[in-house]
Amino acid sequence: MKKLCLLGLVATLASHPVWAETKPAALKDKDAFVSDLLRQMTLDEKIGQLRLISIGPEMPRELIRKEIAAGRIGGTFNSITRPENRPMQDAAMQSRLKIPMFFAYDVIHGHRTIFPISLALASSWDMDAIGRSGRIAAQEAAADSLDITFAPMVDISRDPRWGRTSEGFGEDTYLTSRIAGVMVKAFQGTSPANADSLMASVKHFALYGAVEGGRDYNVVDMSPVKMYQDYLPPYHAAIKAGAGSVMVALNSINGVPATANTWLMNDLLRKDWGFKGLAVSDHGAIFELIKHGVAKDGREAAKLAIKAGIDMSMNDSLYAKELPGLLKSGEIEQSDIDNAVREVLAAKYDMGLFKDPYLRIGKAEDDPVDTYAESRLHRSDARDIARRSLVLLKNQNDTLPLKKSATIALVGPLAKAPIDMMGSWAAAGKPEQSVTLLDGMNAVIGEKGKIIYARGANITNDKAVVDYLNFLNFDAPEVVDDARPAQEMIDEAVKAAKDADVVVAAVGESRGMSHESSSRTDLNIPQSQRDLIKALKATGKPLVLVLMNGRPLSIVDENKQADAILETWFAGTEGGHAIADVLFGDYNPSGKLPITFPRSVGQIPTYYNHLSVGRPFTPGKPGNYTSQYFDDTTGPLFPFGYGLSYTRFSLSDMALSSTTLNKTGKLDASVTVKNTGKVDGETVVQLYIQDVAGSMIRPVKELKNFQKIMLKAGEERTLHFTITEEDLKFYNTQLKFAAEPGEFNVQIGLDSQDVQQQSFELL
Repeated sequence: MKKLCLLGLVATLASHPVWAETKPAALKDKDAFVSDLLRQMTLDEKIGQLRLISIGPEMPRELIRKEIAAGRIGGTFNSITRPENRPMQDAAMQSRLKIPMFFAYDVIHGHRTIFPISLALASSWDMDAIGRSGRIAAQEAAADSLDITFAPMVDISRDPRWGRTSEGFGEDTYLTSRIAGVMVKAFQGTSPANADSLMASVKHFALYGAVEGGRDYNVVDMSPVKMYQDYLPPYHAAIKAGAGSVMVALNSINGVPATANTWLMNDLLRKDWGFKGLAVSDHGAIFELIKHGVAKDGREAAKLAIKAGIDMSMNDSLYAKELPGLLKSGEIEQSDIDNAVREVLAAKYDMGLFKDPYLRIGKAEDDPVDTYAESRLHRSDARDIARRSLVLLKNQNDTLPLKKSATIALVGPLAKAPIDMMGSWAAAGKPEQSVTLLDGMNAVIGEKGKIIYARGANITNDKAVVDYLNFLNFDAPEVVDDARPAQEMIDEAVKAAKDADVVVAAVGESRGMSHESSSRTDLNIPQSQRDLIKALKATGKPLVLVLMNGRPLSIVDENKQADAILETWFAGTEGGHAIADVLFGDYNPSGKLPITFPRSVGQIPTYYNHLSVGRPFTPGKPGNYTSQYFDDTTGPLFPFGYGLSYTRFSLSDMALSSTTLNKTGKLDASVTVKNTGKVDGETVVQLYIQDVAGSMIRPVKELKNFQKIMLKAGEERTLHFTITEEDLKFYNTQLKFAAEPGEFNVQIGLDSQDVQQQSFELL
């Protein structure tokens, strides 16, 4: 009997994690549990936890499972289904300590249902809609066995040449910080330990959006004041919202790569901000310290990274190889490794994986019959959120909305482009499930009118560009040219236009043109499409441009040629339906630009909240000896916060509750908004503040609050904005965050330029 009981005990111990059997009570105390587990680990097992391995040809799945079972891998990324990840978790449960794996992926703007790209989400200025997109993305990804997402991406971008502009939320610190907190809470839900939640890994820490010349992977050289005032707050907002992880940027900061930057990772992130989560390198970034020129070899690169506080090495090739020797030689300490391992284990604890390693993987019998089933998508939400993100830039003579009884020529290389509709970083989205603009317009118009479709042009006639965009997609190229001569395609489009009442041209960029490693020197629409637009304009028919792009484009000529322009960015799975809803007036557009549209690439940077200068240019006055470009109009084509509607809104004069504000008090700024048009609509009322005279030069204005409201035709509503001393604080030359007594201007408007102003004094 004793022998049978002993055999039963052995079997039980063999089938459960060591940590669950030996220290069950410790699971209730994270610190005690992690410390106890850390004491049981060998050096090899510790270093294994620091390795985040990419699923791919460099390490086949069989080898990965073998390494996991040996305790030499802590997590993987790019495997996105339960059947893919279950065998790897099974392997982890065969390891000595049975420490669970986590599975990561870039879930940026949707997982299976693709929502509008991040820049488009920001265009909605709708925090509820943005949060809803993140919550659904987390639920879909968690249902596919994922534990952590490398998102949100909150890099401030003021140079649209940068391809990853599409991945962030625009140029403004306040707006991006608001969205950062919303997205973190949406991904993590009430807890990242919930089965329907993901841990958020905010990126790219830090300042990646400020790469010199807008060229990806380039250097960042920035004053501390600008860093603290403009670029760091969104990351801090994500941390304060509870982000469990950060992904470290690929760029250098004032000469020191982020991956080796002890000031950034330890002094700022951990000491000043109190971050206690997981720090993950970007893909291959530790090895790249050699190419940066701060490490002579892989050994020194690993040393710099672990000393700086990089916990996990993404796509690791150096931690496993170099850390044992570095420890043996005394170049690093045991505490350097232990501190990193502690963060990895703590993150897994926070994800709920020690309580249940199969929390999101589930049982095989519960796997979806069809992973890609239509029933797994959230189309209604995707359509609604996409509609909210569209920005009406021009609507001359009320060209829009279109009549459903009209004959419409739909032309352009993006009118029938399912893969481009999804945009960059489209996670597990399937092009065949995305709705094209042609699909969407046909669904609305039905038998009432007629759609005449013609491609009209290729994305570009530059073969070198096409080859570049297809380089990583040679098995299934994303950019597929029509082999016909360019003039033949234009002629076909012109014929369609002549036979139609109105022309809709879907033009802009392919999604690969607004992506990582897709920086541009030119912000124009490619020449092939510009030739098409010119030919369409010559027909004399009303011309509507539907822009699809991941960055602001230089569209001065197109703005003159078009009767109406709708900025749709890359609108996601339901993009075609959403755009059609707006084009035909079934939805009144309400989006506002989260980033400035320059007139030309030569104006960059042209963000709205620039610092005051001693010789400012004043519109309508001579430009000589002022800060302007003499060969072009000074100022943006479309300013930050701009966006039209099918109705019109008026603002009353602003009322301030007082002309003074003390340091502990509050000031109320109110304005009455009225829908003076004939249809219901939403708008975004924006509040800006200017510090008139400070101890250092200050921006001409800064967004400090906004409200998005729906008003029925003829309805009016009074909005109130509360201003406190906190809204007036800034980082001074000593990096002290404080407000200074003096005069301030309050501006309220429907965009950053068209504002009314009043003043008050901070006592």
